[in-house]
Amino acid sequence: MRRHYILSGIAALTMISACGSEKSPLLTAATIGEQLTLTTGEYLAQPVYAAADTENGARQAQICKACHSLGKGGVNMIGPNLYGFFGKHVGTVEGFDYSNAIVEVDFVWTPRVLDAWLVQPSRFLPGNRMTFAGVGDAGNRADLIAYLLLVTDDEDNANE
Repeated sequence: MRRHYILSGIAALTMISACGSEKSPLLTAATIGEQLTLTTGEYLAQPVYAAADTENGARQAQICKACHSLGKGGVNMIGPNLYGFFGKHVGTVEGFDYSNAIVEVDFVWTPRVLDAWLVQPSRFLPGNRMTFAGVGDAGNRADLIAYLLLVTDDEDNANE
């Protein structure tokens, strides 16, 4: 049975946001429950992404590409293919063997959720198999997310 809220992730992000001078996004039950309601262009028009450096985002994405393919029809690797993932429920890429932690939760990938995830995936969702340490710098995360919005866009997936 899928849990509808990531309570341990919320607690972990509360701890993360209380540490250090870098402000981390605080993921709330409302954030987890949000649906992708904007188009890629509308997200990219938001100030945080409009000001993003997508060239830096492409450099940041090289780390992602070690485990994920990004293009349409890309293969699942150590991690699932990320093409069209914005707007999809977590753990729904066909043919990928997800951890129990991912199987048991239910949220939609939005830029705000991804931002919270990328701070430190193991704290966002304890028990997931993603060994990536995270992207601590908020500017690099915004650049990466803007880049991913562009290269993984599949408007047919919106609000799936």
